[in-house]
Amino acid sequence: MKDLDFDLMRKRMVDEQLTVRDIADRDVLDAFLKVPRHRFVAKEYLESSYADHPLPIGNNQTISQPYIVALMTQCLDLGGRTGRVLEVGTGSGYQTAVLAELAAEVYSVERIAELADKATRILNELGYRNVTIKVGDGSLGWQEHAPYDGIIVTAAAPRIPASLIEQLKDGSRLVIPVGGTYGQVLTIAEKRGASLKTTSVCGCVFVPLVGAEGWQEER
Repeated sequence: MKDLDFDLMRKRMVDEQLTVRDIADRDVLDAFLKVPRHRFVAKEYLESSYADHPLPIGNNQTISQPYIVALMTQCLDLGGRTGRVLEVGTGSGYQTAVLAELAAEVYSVERIAELADKATRILNELGYRNVTIKVGDGSLGWQEHAPYDGIIVTAAAPRIPASLIEQLKDGSRLVIPVGGTYGQVLTIAEKRGASLKTTSVCGCVFVPLVGAEGWQEER
């Protein structure tokens, strides 16, 4: 394999995929310039590690398209490195690393132990010390560390899980794909006291959120 200039590839990703679209949050862009996406993909996909599409990571899961990761992160509107964030679906750990650049504490739940172990190892190697990962049912959140200043769900749910709404801090946002098996709507849910304001962002396609408050089995 030819030598790859990952720094240049990462800069081109930001310039050609993010800033030319609607990613304008400077903190988000800086995080994408910093996090080495190629560390989270398999060796056979290194040449495509910064390309504008998702990639397989094993176990029928994917690392999402960079733009979608950036869009979901921007939608959280964290506003500074002070908050506590919950991620549902650790996957490769790439989104986790991006969140770790933007929040003081990141808690992530992954149902597949093999993926959780691999992501933990890579994140440790990269020096992220503000991330905690556990294996479990992410549709139920992680009550122990609630409430959260933001929750991001990297798998598609048939509806917004009640457990996640309950664990969200008042005034904060939950970003989640909601819909059926073959297509969903990326949705922002903002908690306002006893009510929930939802905003549709765009169409998307994610793997299913499997769990007690998601899909009951792989679809």
